[in-house]
Amino acid sequence: MTAKEKYVAYVSTYTMGDHHGISIYDVDMENGRFSLKDKVEITNSSYVTISHNRKYLYSITDMGVESYEILPDGALKELNAASINGMRGHYLSTDYEDRFLFVAGWHDGKITVLHLNEDGSVGAIADEIFHRGLGSIAERNFRPHVSCVKMTRDNKYLLAADLGLDHVKVYTVNRTTGKLRLVDVIRSEIESAPRHIKLSKDGRFIYIVHELKNIIDVYTYEDKNDDPVFEKIQTISTVNNYHSTSSAASALNISDDFQYLISSNAGDNSVVVYRINQQTGMLTKVFCLPISGEYPKDATLFPDNRHLVSLNHESNTMTFFTTNLDRGLIVMNGPIMNVSQPNCVIFHRLGE
Repeated sequence: MTAKEKYVAYVSTYTMGDHHGISIYDVDMENGRFSLKDKVEITNSSYVTISHNRKYLYSITDMGVESYEILPDGALKELNAASINGMRGHYLSTDYEDRFLFVAGWHDGKITVLHLNEDGSVGAIADEIFHRGLGSIAERNFRPHVSCVKMTRDNKYLLAADLGLDHVKVYTVNRTTGKLRLVDVIRSEIESAPRHIKLSKDGRFIYIVHELKNIIDVYTYEDKNDDPVFEKIQTISTVNNYHSTSSAASALNISDDFQYLISSNAGDNSVVVYRINQQTGMLTKVFCLPISGEYPKDATLFPDNRHLVSLNHESNTMTFFTTNLDRGLIVMNGPIMNVSQPNCVIFHRLGE
């Protein structure tokens, strides 16, 4: 990364009264801070994603999903909105060719596949799959809750984490129609609640964070004659041995250089960073430290790994830290920033 590279950060929020659910910030890479650039009017933008060609941004909204063109200065130009024919979504992502948009339904246990048009706008619904079954905790996991949908990096399989049923379903995606076909299930520990999924740069390793047991499972992945094979190689805690009670793992992010994995813990109100062994895929904990806020819904390193930001949903703040990953330390960097109910942050390099 060169000194001349400039970034913006998109922060998605829930909206209570103020309908500007996406805030755009200029990123001060040298000092590790954000400055507000613009706000976008959208209701309850709980999660956003950027297309793999880096041209478009997609957001959850109460009405379904909305698409935006990313302008050269990082501003967003609305393209269109589309219904997902169900309850509001929880998470969304595109395939690696940006032909389909996948939406995870936490409330109704549904996966929605939508076509993407060449101009980046969202097209018609291609498929709808409802997960069925019963979980093990009557208070929460009594029914399906699809919490994340991610394609494997070879663009062959859609991984759908179901927090309610304690497993990740694996689907093939018809490259023409967008229809899904179930081919495998990755089973997590009972009452663990798989929440988010990330993949290594080469796609050989899969990381699944589990909300209720505060753990990350590491799997190897390979495709053998059109048959996906997953093998668990590690389970590692997201909290310290002396962590607060009633902690829930939340975020899962991977650094721009794919050297570090980041998660956060609500209740414990901490952020955890792991170093990724590039040969084995296994994780080594660098630190797990407080984030000076309540309920960190998302936390991630800046693109140069020199700073970290935490989105603290219940205290309505963002907190910033200078990092020393070699020594395993973070130091608070400047005052808190007030933002109402932040949920997700994504960095975008201008000029991509």
